[in-house]
Amino acid sequence: MLPKVGSQVYIQSYKHDGSLHRTWARGLVIEADETKYVAVTNKTWVIESDGRKWFTREPAICFFYTDRWYNVISMMRKTGVYYYCNLASPSLYDGEAIKNIDYDLDVKVYPNGGYDILDQDEFEDHAKHMGYDEDVIDVVERSMEKLLKVIDANEAPFNATEIDKYFQIYLSMIRNK
Repeated sequence: MLPKVGSQVYIQSYKHDGSLHRTWARGLVIEADETKYVAVTNKTWVIESDGRKWFTREPAICFFYTDRWYNVISMMRKTGVYYYCNLASPSLYDGEAIKNIDYDLDVKVYPNGGYDILDQDEFEDHAKHMGYDEDVIDVVERSMEKLLKVIDANEAPFNATEIDKYFQIYLSMIRNK
């Protein structure tokens, strides 16, 4: 099942133990095929597992892959495009929401191409306390290596041409509503 282009969907991220990690109230689907769902969040509520709520300030083009153990959120800011990459299970759409399991490790990519790897301690802690098996740990670590190669090579979605293409699709869709 694919989300319908032009529809609004929930986005839900879980933890390995099944608990809800984070929810976006809505994302506008701008592309969907067998390998990825692309949705834009803009001025939408995000609810954290501890009940905190915050409102997104800028458009973010979100890439949810059905065959990769990460997803990418590209935030359109005045100072350039920032990317936040979550190591997570492949995403699925169940008719209600785009869903995945967050595996703690994150990569923040800056407009100049530099990046920081975040939450390694959280990954190690959750691996013990939530019982990640060796296969999960291995696939997450290998996926991190693949992700860093994609970032270093400026492959999609980590290039201006790709982001501009999707941003223009988004602008066209909201203009024509």
